[in-house]
Amino acid sequence: MPRISRPALLLVPLLGFMVLTYLVPFLGIVQWSVTLPEPGLDQYRAALSDPLVLSVFLRTFRICAVVTAVSVASADMITVLWVRGSPAQRLAVELCILIPFWISVLTRAFGWLALLSTKGILNTWSQSLGLLSEPLTMVRNEFGVIVGMAHFLIPFAAFPLASAMRTVDERILLAARGMGASRSRVFFQVFVPMTAAGILGAGLVVFVFALGFFVTPAILGGGRSVMAAELIYLRVFQSPNWGLAAAISVVMMVGVGGLLALLMRQARPAVPK
Repeated sequence: MPRISRPALLLVPLLGFMVLTYLVPFLGIVQWSVTLPEPGLDQYRAALSDPLVLSVFLRTFRICAVVTAVSVASADMITVLWVRGSPAQRLAVELCILIPFWISVLTRAFGWLALLSTKGILNTWSQSLGLLSEPLTMVRNEFGVIVGMAHFLIPFAAFPLASAMRTVDERILLAARGMGASRSRVFFQVFVPMTAAGILGAGLVVFVFALGFFVTPAILGGGRSVMAAELIYLRVFQSPNWGLAAAISVVMMVGVGGLLALLMRQARPAVPK
């Protein structure tokens, strides 16, 4: 019988915690999806054929894809300064990355609502300065949801990007410059490929976080840009259909798990034979 090492035993409490807090509740949701309101797979058929549910799935993945692209691109520019800027620039960027973690998601969402609403600060000032004749509609739509979600998720994308950027050898970039490459060419053809693992990691973190967003889409979307998490809430508390809500949850979990497995397989470095 193989002997279990002491370091491996230290993982037992963590594994037990994960089983009790994640696996057991998830199995309960799976049970609801095939037993409520009656045994069978009818709820999965509804989740995969109902036009309303399918439109919510499509909107959720579309918004999450846009938010991921915006967040990773913004975080990439910010992280370059964080890693390669002057000491003053690094301190300023670090504060900008860390301070948002001290502000709740609810406060941030209401802050964006006060800023972007038709009677908000941005529209009011723009009309006062004569820049706008009519207020812009920037909330209660997908634009407001994307802005609020991207603002929340940019700091989460910065950490894997910073980890990848710190491994880049400065001499390679200097060699590319010495060969006559422009700064933009060095960035896109040398620096970006060398930090591809960090970009992929940041994209995965942001996309998975974005799929579960509830508060920000509910406040900034105003019920007009319902995403999967909000639909699940509505099916549980407002128009009770716990079986359908559970089926939607399982479909989302399986879909995200399959996507992550595919991306991780594509990102796995090739092993020389």
